[in-house]
Amino acid sequence: MDRRDFIKKTFAASALAAAGTTLPFGQKSNLWALGSGLMQNPYDMVAIKGGEPDVMFDKAIASLGGMSKFVKKGQTVVVKPNIGWDVTPEKGANTNPKLVRRIVQHCFNAGAKEVFVFDHTCDTWTNCYSNSGIERAAKDAGAKVVSAANEGYYQQVKIKNGKRLTNAKIHELILSSNVFINVPILKNHGGAKITASMKNLMGIIWDREFMHKNDLHQTIADLASFRKPDLNVVDAYYVMKNHGPRGVSKEDVVTMKSQIVSTDIVASDAAAIKLFGMDPESIDYLKHASDMRLGRKDLNKLNINRIKI
Repeated sequence: MDRRDFIKKTFAASALAAAGTTLPFGQKSNLWALGSGLMQNPYDMVAIKGGEPDVMFDKAIASLGGMSKFVKKGQTVVVKPNIGWDVTPEKGANTNPKLVRRIVQHCFNAGAKEVFVFDHTCDTWTNCYSNSGIERAAKDAGAKVVSAANEGYYQQVKIKNGKRLTNAKIHELILSSNVFINVPILKNHGGAKITASMKNLMGIIWDREFMHKNDLHQTIADLASFRKPDLNVVDAYYVMKNHGPRGVSKEDVVTMKSQIVSTDIVASDAAAIKLFGMDPESIDYLKHASDMRLGRKDLNKLNINRIKI
């Protein structure tokens, strides 16, 4: 496992303080056109659009009270992007490297002792890490980018609330880190229809094939019950609308310049599905997770800060 230390870089505090333009409810389409929830703080979710990935995250995390609300001084953090595919960022198969870099920077700015970044990739992991741009971006921010390609990095655990997935080998960093930040990319998926926060957790276990062969939708919900992330950041800058999860060409990708940030993994997926242009009720794993009381899928009952840059 690569555990080389890297020098933590500072970043402009002014970016944290940058304020976005908060929209009233009922503007634009899809997620930004949902009905009003309860209009007081604290927010359950931030839905932001119109900026670069790092700039949108600056504004979103500030709206939720800053990263220090989630990361305390001296804590270890694991950031789990989607690095599953050996493609470049504009193909929309992996999380945007600009977003990963900025999240790592915020973690260190909040006082994190160590920040780890990993994913159990589908293509050859060294190529995925390099060609996604995530390895370079995370290292530049001071993170330790580690492998998930060896079964020895995983520990067997019981998933006590699981219905189909009742035990699994989970990456040791998920078990040992103080804070877990889940950073999926929003995209089409041939098996699950759509992938965002819950589906991204398949990159923390060793045996993904078991999930594909044993009721994928239920096992996605089961896995989400094991350790819910402290924060979910859905990257919807480049969104793969067809031929997911890997895509075929740039023609599969729409530039949406959007982002969803929430502590509630079910709510973040409900919003992501809506943003994608689908009915959340059409996704079985979302319904299973809601039935298991893992979060809230009714967006009308959430306080959502909708921001347009």
